[in-house]
Amino acid sequence: MKIFVTGGAGYVGSICTEELLNAGYEVVVFDNLTEGHRQAVDSRATFIQGDLLDRTFLSTTLLQVRPDAIMHFGAATLVPESMSQPGKHFLNNVAGGVNLLDACVQAGVKKFIFSSTCAIFGIPDSPFLSEDLPKKPINPYGESKWMFERVLDWYNKLFGINYVCLRYFNASGASAKFGEHHNHETHLIPIVLQVALEQRPYVEIYGTDYLTPDGSCVRDYVHIVDLAQAHILALRYPESTVFNLGSGNGFSVKEVIETVRKVTGHAIPTKESPRRAGDPPKLVADSTRARAKLGWKPRFDSVETIIATAWQWHKAHPKGYK
Repeated sequence: MKIFVTGGAGYVGSICTEELLNAGYEVVVFDNLTEGHRQAVDSRATFIQGDLLDRTFLSTTLLQVRPDAIMHFGAATLVPESMSQPGKHFLNNVAGGVNLLDACVQAGVKKFIFSSTCAIFGIPDSPFLSEDLPKKPINPYGESKWMFERVLDWYNKLFGINYVCLRYFNASGASAKFGEHHNHETHLIPIVLQVALEQRPYVEIYGTDYLTPDGSCVRDYVHIVDLAQAHILALRYPESTVFNLGSGNGFSVKEVIETVRKVTGHAIPTKESPRRAGDPPKLVADSTRARAKLGWKPRFDSVETIIATAWQWHKAHPKGYK
């Protein structure tokens, strides 16, 4: 099968590309490189630089490539940025996604794997998030992803595009070759590792008054290679559906920092700061459906193992892909 991977030069897309190639798939990566890195694209893949907002070029490209399936990672993903620049997120994540779906209709592509997020749930009423909980996003990033999930359902009904939405919790860790490098880093684990590398003086803990055991936000961390394997399984799933992908274990910001201290042997100074707008106190996955129906079996459920793989990559690439 030939897979067209949008956002394949980004963190999740690059490692999914690597895993697809390892599994014998042919991969074409499509990325505008505004956030992704050309060095993050596996040399075995075909690379095309382009933008989802360029409808003509996108349609022409898909007609030329004629892929068997789409894996769609190309999106604006920064929650704090979405609170100050909502238009950027709705334009990229909804309008860009619609352009991609229209190109799929034109090229006859019937399989679509979508990189969604647990941010669609907002502040949940349950400690563990199953797929059927109410969708109440509290930031434009989550809202844009939820909007596109609903758009996908309409394209399934009207044009027969079979889709699987994979709702990530906190993607973390690294493969041996590729890791996490954002131009503006907002994710906790790479930020803490930058402190260990003496690239930052301390870690800011945004909010210590949440209703959690130690007052800091609690998140579910899932290894990036496990996420990639879920995407490959989704290619063979026969029905349109959604799956939550997480370890099912919650770790607070303070617990993650303490684990990084243990893994790296560095002190990791911290600074307590006010809450950030749009941050839910606790997000932990119920991935029962993915494990039962998709056959997903994560190999890296330990947050210590996840951090250790990230640490190995960051030590080998202290400046990321620069």
